[in-house]
Amino acid sequence: MKNDKVPELTNGEFDEFIKKGIAFVDFFAEWCMPCLMMSPIIDELNEKFEGKIKFAKVNVDDNRQIAQKFSIMSIPNMIVFKNGKKVEQFIGAVGQDELETKLKKLM
Repeated sequence: MKNDKVPELTNGEFDEFIKKGIAFVDFFAEWCMPCLMMSPIIDELNEKFEGKIKFAKVNVDDNRQIAQKFSIMSIPNMIVFKNGKKVEQFIGAVGQDELETKLKKLM
């Protein structure tokens, strides 16, 4: 699941990451099959939106504090932040085309 392109955030880095611009955060767990299915889609979107949207992942098992802060009850759970504020949320596995369309609208 580790990927050089999409950084994995910890409790300490999270607030700084979402503070400025548009940030897409994927809340996942290593044992979650739909999360593993979303991983290559998110990697691809990371490349497509490079310089426009920042992408990151948060492991809910390692970072319960962040997961609780955003009431993450089911995963995969993806939240889009604009200048630190939540503007969009996707719960469950989502197709690449659908995600791409929604992200374009947020820019």
